[in-house]
Amino acid sequence: MLLLGIDIGTSSIKVSIVNANNSKSVASAHYPETEAAIISHHPGWAEQEPETWWEYFKLAFKKAASTGKFKASDIKAIGIAYQMHGLVIIDKNKKVLRPSIIWCDSRAVEIGNKAFHALGEEYSLIHYLNSPGNFTASKLAWVKANEPDVYGKVFKMMLPGDYLTMKLTGEITTSASALSEGILWDFQSETPAKRLMDQYGFTNEILPEIKPVFIEHGLVTKSASEELGLPMGIPVSYKAGDQPNNALSLNVLEPGEVAATAGTSGVIYAVSDQANYDPKSRVNSFAHVNHDSYQKRIGILLCINGTGIMNRWIRDIAGKDISYGEMNSQAESIPLGSEGLLVLPFGNGAERMLENKMPGAQFSNMQFTVHGPAHLFRAVQEGIACAFRYGLDIMRENGLQPSVIRAGKANMFLSELFTRLFVNLTSTPVELYENDGAVGAAIGAGIGAGVYSNSREAFASLKPIKEFTPESNLDAYEDLFLEWKQKLSESISE
Repeated sequence: MLLLGIDIGTSSIKVSIVNANNSKSVASAHYPETEAAIISHHPGWAEQEPETWWEYFKLAFKKAASTGKFKASDIKAIGIAYQMHGLVIIDKNKKVLRPSIIWCDSRAVEIGNKAFHALGEEYSLIHYLNSPGNFTASKLAWVKANEPDVYGKVFKMMLPGDYLTMKLTGEITTSASALSEGILWDFQSETPAKRLMDQYGFTNEILPEIKPVFIEHGLVTKSASEELGLPMGIPVSYKAGDQPNNALSLNVLEPGEVAATAGTSGVIYAVSDQANYDPKSRVNSFAHVNHDSYQKRIGILLCINGTGIMNRWIRDIAGKDISYGEMNSQAESIPLGSEGLLVLPFGNGAERMLENKMPGAQFSNMQFTVHGPAHLFRAVQEGIACAFRYGLDIMRENGLQPSVIRAGKANMFLSELFTRLFVNLTSTPVELYENDGAVGAAIGAGIGAGVYSNSREAFASLKPIKEFTPESNLDAYEDLFLEWKQKLSESISE
């Protein structure tokens, strides 16, 4: 029996076909080969075309099928992971009305801030665990205020995974987890966020049907079956935002367990059984994939917008003809501290952990007679690792004390240098696993379709492939972080 996982990333759409018997990938593919475009008409804006996600998914699945490693007729269920916080709006004919305003778009910050004060900060934090901030609800409010003709045609608003489910099944559904990432869920009443929706002038009719994460969200239609070669009538039985899904893929489901990623953005994601919140909304709390009204499972998320995207940027600028492996090798030749060069990796929109400030990416203390490309490569990795430490300190202020962090051996965690920097700067061990979002989504589909009796069975074979522990003397790392933190403080206070 096979399971199909789909991961709607910012850079590409990835698919994995997983053998349900051992939870291992049979075939994987992604599209496009180069990173997908982000539309940015103004500084701080970021959009993508939902129709393009659908086309990329079809091409990625066709590419995987061309390997001949599986029969599409053996696929029994589909799971979807997706970039969080994106806004998709459709009309009554299920046609997309405008490009999706995606996660790193900053245009709605002030709209969210005004709603935060109007509702009352204490009320928002107790009921929604967050400020409305720059999340999906505020993005829709921006459309309502600035594109009234478009808003007047809106039938339903969705998250990216809801859109792909609609394309596959014709059904329009969502979940409490998805709504919570848009700040559209009230954790006190376990219902949609009525007062925030009233504040923005939304009605409940604009929301899709709300279902649990692990359940049938629709069956593949005849037209989708003919277009893709998938069996007609198989269910989409799981969908979740990429970070809750990454946590699921690492079997991070219970209180105290922590996951991390360092892809386009960087994330630390911890699970709690308490509906806690950060008073300044620097880290954010959402309903985890296994949250319900009887068993609270809150995902506490720290997000750094500029991690892998900055690592890619510096390679494009200073090392376009070399691989990431060669870039890491060159960075290894430079001592800790990059001979004084400091990097702030905040060049990808407003940073929530900096209270939605936009300091931009910065290089400090550069000396033309000292610093070359290898220093740039190392300083960027050090700057990103320092940003993780800064964010983890905020999470520690809010009661999180991780004993170990689980991460997939992917993206920046492919770099042993970066992994050691992360471990030593945070003083926290890291376990690396073979995992990816599409495989996690496939396993989620298996749980939702009842292929696995529970998550314990689904992840019975999950074992770490490598473990890193902090060095015995971390003084030099602490000195680097304090210097970096001082530079950040000067930058955001200007």
